[in-house]
Amino acid sequence: MNMFFQKNGEAQLHYGSSDFTILEGGGYVICATTGEQIPLEELRYWNDDRQEAYKDADAALKAFQKAGEV
Repeated sequence: MNMFFQKNGEAQLHYGSSDFTILEGGGYVICATTGEQIPLEELRYWNDDRQEAYKDADAALKAFQKAGEV
């Protein structure tokens, strides 16, 4: 397992269009819609323009709707 996934605390990421870069190690990021912790190994949804992470497809859809993008 990657050493960044083993750390405790919130990670700082830079979200790209198809992947993300870990800027500061940690075990999770915070969902921009729900405020819930998302373990890095479970992170599948994010917005690279807004640099936001989402816990699931429903949370991502809500963020896109709120931003008027859907």
